[in-house]
Amino acid sequence: MRQRVRAAALRLAGAGGLPAYVYDLPGLAAHAADVRAEMGGTAEVFYAVKANPAAEILRTLRPYVDGFEVASGGELAHVREVAPDARIAFSGPGKTPAELALALEAGVERLHVESPRELARLIELAGPRGADVLLRANPGLPGEGAATPFGMDPAGLAACLPLLADAPRIRVHGLHTHLTWAREDAAGLARLAAEVARWALGWIGAHLPHLTAPELDLGGGMGVDYAAPDERFGWAAYAGALSRLGGARLRIEPGRALTAYDGWYVTDVLDVKRNHGRDYAVLRGGTHHLRTPVARGHDQPFTVIHRESAGPALTGRATLVGQLCTPKDVLHRDAPVTGLRPGDLIAFGLAGAYAWNLSHHDFLMHPHPGLHYLDGRDDPR
Repeated sequence: MRQRVRAAALRLAGAGGLPAYVYDLPGLAAHAADVRAEMGGTAEVFYAVKANPAAEILRTLRPYVDGFEVASGGELAHVREVAPDARIAFSGPGKTPAELALALEAGVERLHVESPRELARLIELAGPRGADVLLRANPGLPGEGAATPFGMDPAGLAACLPLLADAPRIRVHGLHTHLTWAREDAAGLARLAAEVARWALGWIGAHLPHLTAPELDLGGGMGVDYAAPDERFGWAAYAGALSRLGGARLRIEPGRALTAYDGWYVTDVLDVKRNHGRDYAVLRGGTHHLRTPVARGHDQPFTVIHRESAGPALTGRATLVGQLCTPKDVLHRDAPVTGLRPGDLIAFGLAGAYAWNLSHHDFLMHPHPGLHYLDGRDDPR
């Protein structure tokens, strides 16, 4: 655990400021700079705002990404406020007429069209000014697969063509796909990228032959291994594989793999107990603050920070749970612990993405955690 995060956790605990999220902004900036360097310009990098939309996170990432990918009118308005001049791509399967109108007014760089009906609505709203779009394709290849509500199969894409023929001000630049969800190995993701690119470029060549330099947005999918928190996605290897695709201007949309590593959820142990042969550590807070392990079905990695405290000590294996009245309020099952006591601190790592913003904040109406951003100064703010 980084020393500055540990020090911040102890200061917050001493001030009665737990539970809390602690974000290491210098660490995030260094990681984003490394990703940008390893990608080497092979593909544009748009940060998927849904992973963590905090203004401090967006400002930290801004110098190291080419733009932001949003999936709602709320995210769009938020990004425009935080980074007014940022390039924006607007995705999402259920855009309302109001959101499409907002996207047109806000001047997003690319609208990702999800269906023929959405395209028809956009044509009506855009009027003479038109719009710049990518068609969201779901060809049923490995990865995203066919059984999702996202994008269009070949029949849906074909249904867009006559609409586009009658709407010359809707400027199609290529296709948007989504390779997969949370693939940790760069080689496997690269194989999917190659397969999708072959299909996409073939489709574009057959149906949009006027696009001499088509765009292909490969989405996200760069995974984070919660069982191996020190491992990172192989960006350089992925960039090398993408560089061999050729034939399109490429874009990727990482979210989790950019921000997960530089956020911690810090709390303290309220109680340790044994129940029906199983040991439990009951923590302040819980999955209403950090829903990630329940949503993804994994154990959240953590570090114990021991403090001088009285009471029983737990050594062996313990299940770390929160304060909610549900057996699903579990953050880590059967974790090895040594001398764990009430008052000790637990710092859950890999909590910088799909964490607080994903959680059901007000169940049982417990207090919200503090949100603190380390910026190189002594005290969290």
